[in-house]
Amino acid sequence: MIITTTPNVEGRKIVAYKGIVFGEVISGVDFIKDFAAGLTNFFGGRSRSYEGELIEAREAALREMEKRSRDMGANAVVGVDVDYEVLGQGGNMLMVTASGTAVVIE
Repeated sequence: MIITTTPNVEGRKIVAYKGIVFGEVISGVDFIKDFAAGLTNFFGGRSRSYEGELIEAREAALREMEKRSRDMGANAVVGVDVDYEVLGQGGNMLMVTASGTAVVIE
């Protein structure tokens, strides 16, 4: 399946619009990752534990969006947007939402 942020797929014609499709993931950050990120924040540098969590959540949201678009009979998703939000009292939950338009292309 083609998934793109552009409004169309170059060289391919959109023959049907199936609708807006979403993929959502809410992921908790555990104590160990939180502690390691705190050390990184104190000493400087990149937080590999948070980066890994973010990458996993984003990929899961895109996979979920792809599955839902297939279920709608689409073979591509155009105009994809990925949003991130921090949730929870302590800001220890990460929500990633992917959205786009499910389409059928030739």
